Amino acid sequence: MSPSEQLQTAALRLRDELSGLRFGPPVTHVYQPLDYAWEPHALYLKKWGSTTKRVVFLGMNPGPFGMAQCGVPFGEIASARDWVGVEAPVGKPPQEHPKRPVDGFACTRAEVSGKRLWGLFAEKFGTADNFFREHFVANYIPLLFLQADEKGCRNIAPDKLSAADSAHLLALCDEHLRAVVAALRPEWVIGVGKFAEGRAREALGLDGPKIGTILHPSPASPAANRGWAPQATAQLEALGIWGG
Repeated sequence: MSPSEQLQTAALRLRDELSGLRFGPPVTHVYQPLDYAWEPHALYLKKWGSTTKRVVFLGMNPGPFGMAQCGVPFGEIASARDWVGVEAPVGKPPQEHPKRPVDGFACTRAEVSGKRLWGLFAEKFGTADNFFREHFVANYIPLLFLQADEKGCRNIAPDKLSAADSAHLLALCDEHLRAVVAALRPEWVIGVGKFAEGRAREALGLDGPKIGTILHPSPASPAANRGWAPQATAQLEALGIWGG
């Protein structure tokens, strides 16, 4: 199979395995874009996963206005549609919270993390073709976790899940990451944030690709709000991945 076919097979396997998981408090809603947004996700894998890569950037899990809307990792809508070049119909999660609706490519909210990440790549490489020639972007966990109560509807980061809920989830996502690495054969896996870096080290071990990290572009990070792009660029240059 080609790398993109291997990626699609692995993603479908993970989708089926995750569909059987249930999560306890504080989780009230779980969105799985590999299910309702499979069409654009598969298009992303076909379009940009067809060759091996030198660098794989690894995110943590979907944002509510990014991959949860359009199936593209860090998928801020304008970036996914206009620069990455992916657009396809998107359905709905089985249990949708009214304060976190899935509107697909009609979503008008911007995912700041995705806007920053893809914006840096666009500035550095100009075109998506140039970027994806040696790079790829993936997510470690393809699930969005929400907590809805009288205070509203909030994201739950994967590292906040109970130990009982996370153990099987992490084992399945570790196996999927190994399948992604086997398909793309990268020299580097770069965790976008410490959680993703830690999971990459755990899943891939000492015999896998080199592993590094860059600052997560989340607006919840004070450091990221002080010029994320220059900091991430400096980190990649220090690793020798990008030239100065």
